[in-house]
Amino acid sequence: MIFRQLFHQETCTYTYLLADELSREAVLIDPVIESVERDLRLLDELGLKLIYSLDTHVHADHITASGLLRERTGARSGVSAQAGVACADQQLAHGDRLAFGRYELEVRSTPGHTAGCVTYVLDEGSKVMAFTGDALFVRGCGRTDFQQGDAATLYRSVHDQIYSLPADAVIYPGHDYKGHTSSTVAEEWQHNPRLNRKVDRAAFVELMDQLKLAHPKHIHEALPANMACGIVRQPPPAGPATVQEISASDEPQLQNRLVIDVRSPEEFNGPLGHLPGAISAPLNTLNAAASLWQRHEPIAVVCRSGARSAQGCQLLVEMGFTDVANVAGGMNAWTNRQELTS
Repeated sequence: MIFRQLFHQETCTYTYLLADELSREAVLIDPVIESVERDLRLLDELGLKLIYSLDTHVHADHITASGLLRERTGARSGVSAQAGVACADQQLAHGDRLAFGRYELEVRSTPGHTAGCVTYVLDEGSKVMAFTGDALFVRGCGRTDFQQGDAATLYRSVHDQIYSLPADAVIYPGHDYKGHTSSTVAEEWQHNPRLNRKVDRAAFVELMDQLKLAHPKHIHEALPANMACGIVRQPPPAGPATVQEISASDEPQLQNRLVIDVRSPEEFNGPLGHLPGAISAPLNTLNAAASLWQRHEPIAVVCRSGARSAQGCQLLVEMGFTDVANVAGGMNAWTNRQELTS
C-alpha cells in the first residue's frame, strides 16, 4: 500500500494519503484547503486517482479541502451523517466500509470531541491502522467543550472503538503539537495522561471540565465553511449592517426571528424566565454558537436590561450577520409588560 503522512504547519493538522499500488485508487483523510495544491501535485506525481476525500469530523481549526477536491478530481466527499453536512456525498454511519482498490476503510463512530466524529480503520491483516482524528491524539485527546462535545461520550468511544483494536494497532492522530507522528493502542493505554488504563470515566470527565481552553482562532471561518464542504461562495458586497431595536412587546417581530438570550444559564432559567422559543447562548460563548448559524438569519438578541444584548448584536454584525435586532429593555421590559397585561 502507498501511504503518506502530510502536515499543515499553521494548524498542526495531519492529512493522510492511502492508495492501492495496483489499481492506483487513493483516499485522502482530513485534507486542508491551504494544502490542496500540494496534495494534487503528489497525486499526480504518484499517478494516483483520488476516489474519496474523507473528514474525521467537522473541524473548527481549519477548512476542509473536500469540496474543492471534488470539483478538481471528481472524488466523493465523506463525513459522518451525524455531522449534518448536507453537501457531503457519503453520509457515513458506524460500520460502513469504503473500498479503494484491494483495501478497505472501516468507519467507526467515535463521538465525544464532536457529535459527528469517526475513526477510519484499515486492517491489512499484519498491520492495523487507525486514523482517529481528534478523538485520540498521541498522549492526549480532543477537547469536549463545544460542537456537542461530551467528555463521558469521548471516554466511551475511545475505550469501545479504539482501545478494542489490537494492541499493536498504529494510531494516526488528526493533530500533533509536540512532534509525535504516531503511536499504538498499547502505548496510549499505558501512557496517555488523559486516557490511560488507570483513569476512570469520572476522573476523565473532571479533567476535561477543568481545561478551560480558548476557542480555536479560525473557528468563525472554519465551522460555517466546513458545513459547506469547504466551498464558500461569497455574496455580492453589501452596505454595512446596522442593529435595529425592537420592543419586548412586538410579538410579530419576535416570532419571526431567531431569539438569542445572552444571559448566563442561571439567569435564563431564573426568576425572569426567558422569551418563548429563545436559545441560550451566553455572551462569552456567543461567537462559537453563532458560527453555526446562517448569516442572513433574522436574529433578536435579549438579556436582562439590554446592555449585554447590545454587545451581542455588535459581535454578530462583526461576524457578518445582516439582520440583527436588540430587544429594548430586555427581560425586565418583557416581565413588566406581562404584569401589565395580566
